[in-house]
Amino acid sequence: MRFRFIWVGKTGNKNYLALQEEYERRLAHFVKCERVEVRDARDGETRDNEGNRILEKLNQSTFACLLDLGGKQMSSHDLATQIEKWQNAGTKEISWIIGGADGVSAAVADRADFRLSLSILTFTHEMARVVLLEQLYRAYTILRGYPYQK
Repeated sequence: MRFRFIWVGKTGNKNYLALQEEYERRLAHFVKCERVEVRDARDGETRDNEGNRILEKLNQSTFACLLDLGGKQMSSHDLATQIEKWQNAGTKEISWIIGGADGVSAAVADRADFRLSLSILTFTHEMARVVLLEQLYRAYTILRGYPYQK
């Protein structure tokens, strides 16, 4: 299986970037990973412009998982179980999408195969990236029985 992380903007904070890279490195022990950063909307652009850039980065056959406040809330163990189900179903690639500050366009939302909520709390985009990566790493340690998740 392969994970593609598609998100809007770059991680500017060096501390978040260090954490992001650390969890990407750890996660790479279990699954191939690729990060795709999409330029955020400039003045005068809409969510649709930003959404088109996201959609351009999605492979046709990818399973698109959108991080969405209204998405499904799951425990770490539930996420691990869901990932295992996707693997067992033969899912080759999952694209994890984090939209911009104004959310995602209707076209991106419609393209999503699954919507995941990290929390009902609001996180900065940089923090959401780290939380997502850490939870995916945690999911694999749960599946493999490693002591990290305890």
